[in-house]
Amino acid sequence: MFKLVVIGGKLRGREFILNDGDNVLGRGSECDVYFPVEGISKRHLSITITNDAAYLKDLESANGTFLNGVFVKNATLKNGDKISLPDSIIQVVLVKEKKIIIHKKITQNDDDFLKQTEPVPTNLPLKIIYYFKLKIMPLFYNINREYEWKVLLAIIMAMCVFVSITLTIFPVLSDSKRILIDETSLRGSHYADEIARINAGALSKGFLDQIDTNFLEHEPGVVSYELFDLEGRIFRPIGKMNEFIDDPFSVKAKNWARDRKKINELFTGPIGNGQIGIAKKIRTYNMKTGDYETIAAIAIRFSPTSLALEASKSSRAYFESLSTSILVAIFFYGIILFLTIKPMDEMKRQIDEFLRGKRRLIESEFLMQEMNPLRDSINVLLTRIRELSKDDSDKMYDEIEEDTLYVEKLINFSEGSGVPTIVLNSEKNIKKINLLAEDLTGIRESSAMDMNLLDTAREKGFAAMLMELCDESANNGGVNQHGSYDVQGNPYSIYVNTLMGKDNFAKAFYITFINEQS
Repeated sequence: MFKLVVIGGKLRGREFILNDGDNVLGRGSECDVYFPVEGISKRHLSITITNDAAYLKDLESANGTFLNGVFVKNATLKNGDKISLPDSIIQVVLVKEKKIIIHKKITQNDDDFLKQTEPVPTNLPLKIIYYFKLKIMPLFYNINREYEWKVLLAIIMAMCVFVSITLTIFPVLSDSKRILIDETSLRGSHYADEIARINAGALSKGFLDQIDTNFLEHEPGVVSYELFDLEGRIFRPIGKMNEFIDDPFSVKAKNWARDRKKINELFTGPIGNGQIGIAKKIRTYNMKTGDYETIAAIAIRFSPTSLALEASKSSRAYFESLSTSILVAIFFYGIILFLTIKPMDEMKRQIDEFLRGKRRLIESEFLMQEMNPLRDSINVLLTRIRELSKDDSDKMYDEIEEDTLYVEKLINFSEGSGVPTIVLNSEKNIKKINLLAEDLTGIRESSAMDMNLLDTAREKGFAAMLMELCDESANNGGVNQHGSYDVQGNPYSIYVNTLMGKDNFAKAFYITFINEQS
């Protein structure tokens, strides 16, 4: 099977399948190969396909037919021959076989190859990375399927802030609170020792009802206290005398005091509402056993102002640290986001320059080795596209044509134009602004020379509109493009013309402004 591929001209990229028998090519709509290009006759030529042979015949066309650069009337075609027509080049392609695409459903037994993973490394650091990618990263991959990458990055940064604050600030705050509780416990222990000292006589005789605890009534920070025996009967304060304890902390203190396995003499713990409970055993010397024994316990409730102050300071310190960390995280979020996006924007711009013929290779000035394989693949792909789309007439333009001569022509042309005029080079950098354009746009030639229009214009929307007109003109072979914009409150018509180089790429842009009210 033969087909014709247009490799040069207006219809570049089009393909035409040739059927067995005669195939007439021409500008007429009734032709087998409809070729609507100026200079082509209505019935220009015919190609006869017989088995694997193709024969060309010129149908007395006005401009003739050239095969591989030679004028012909009749010729046998072979694979790779190039037919030159007015403003077009067509290549003959012999398709030897068809591509057969086999669609097969992957069964349960056939998908093992999809689940194959790389072997587990023996090196410990690499093994950690391996299991991190295998066990943890799938969670974030799934989140990334639901949310944009930049949203996922924000979530990760927020998690990092909260986790780091929790793991660093909380232990410090807990230590401060523990130290405060320890100091309060020592204070409670001192009160219990004071009771034992001033009531040594009564305690030695076991007279708990004669114990004096009046000084506790006036001690700062003491909310309440209960002195009771090991059965839970209260002896002090006098207002509760002979009652039994029902306070949860006092009950715990009684059980602790009765347990002989508990050798420590101090029992402490927070009891809510910013209060600390402190209990201590009251011990006396037993003459019969020759040892000290516990005969009572005292439970004191403290509400130290320092504890409330510490709680307030802890909350304030936590939220201050959290706020500061969030601000820092936002700053680093922006750095990471734009560091990641920049190489991609650079690659996109370079691909566009490659397709315009202004660049040979896609390369980066930013170091990110993970992008290198992708960049290499794109270079191979773009080079292959260029080779496939190149025809004989392109060979003379392998080297990128300079834009200097084209820019100089437009600069000379702008002299004495009488209207505001701007001249840009192929990179859309400013090369000339006459005085009228300086007054209109506010861009000074002395400070804006060789700078991009987007970087110098005061109004970015105005600059973007000019850039868009330049692109439209370049993409349409240099044809004049027209737009409107209010500059300094006055409506202006803006015209952009482009000088195209021999390599069919834009080399210079000529921008003029016409006041619609004048």
